Amino acid sequence: MSELKPCKVCNHSREDTFGLAVPSLAQLKARGCETLGFRADAPVSVVLEEDGTIVEDEAYFLCLPPNTKFMLLHDKDRWSAKTKVDGGTAWLKQESVELASDCVDSKVPGAEPWHELAVRLSHDLAGVILMSEEELQTLVDVPSSDLATALGFQVDKVRMLQEALQGALDRREEQRQAKELLQLYLKSVEQEGSQAPSRGADVTDSVERPADGTSTFSARTLMVLKGKTSPETRLSNQELQMVVNVGVASVASALGWSSERSAALVATCEEELKSRLDVVQAARSLSNRSQNPPGGGVQVKRRK
Repeated sequence: MSELKPCKVCNHSREDTFGLAVPSLAQLKARGCETLGFRADAPVSVVLEEDGTIVEDEAYFLCLPPNTKFMLLHDKDRWSAKTKVDGGTAWLKQESVELASDCVDSKVPGAEPWHELAVRLSHDLAGVILMSEEELQTLVDVPSSDLATALGFQVDKVRMLQEALQGALDRREEQRQAKELLQLYLKSVEQEGSQAPSRGADVTDSVERPADGTSTFSARTLMVLKGKTSPETRLSNQELQMVVNVGVASVASALGWSSERSAALVATCEEELKSRLDVVQAARSLSNRSQNPPGGGVQVKRRK
């Protein structure tokens, strides 16, 4: 007697799954039809439930691992992929969320702007890499309870997710600041031969002070200043210099803020800019020391 092979069988709807132990493909068809309630004389085809591969060869059947899941199709039944939403977010939920194929990518009329981003995230967690900073910030700013309700996840898991998104935002900002500092350092090295006073004058005069502050700042700069916490960390060196140069009155006019609040913002931006320039100055100092070590200019006479 041939060795029995444990298998699983289901119909095209996947509503029920049964376990069988059969010695051959023919027995799988016969026992499967009986178990699933198919007519004995009905033509039946066997496919792999996972990807729809047609199984007709007995040797191939015997090579498959135990407990392989098969789908039995009869009449006009056709194999279709299982609609399943996971995308790497299974750690957020014990059970994967299964949706009907006609509802996976549907948009809900009148839904909040963040809802579509949340759906994209639930489909594929790796999609975070492709999201813009504005999209990531939108998901971070959503109340955890609302986001948990929309995704069907636990609130504490959603908080962990939002912390991870904030971490991604912070890393992007750190990379951008590092790039800006490197560019500033390289520029300062190129201008090493020029005089320091002229270099300072260029920086001071590079930004004019118009009477109306709104014409000074770009739309992006205004958005960052108004809508983000710690905006000084998200501005470029040029934007920080602009905020400092235009002064409190222009900032207050552009943002519609009080003088006290605007003065605090300008002071914060000035402190951030000084901190970045200190880093560049320290890097230049280290570079100069490495190029001109102590005593490097003294020539030591060789003894005869």
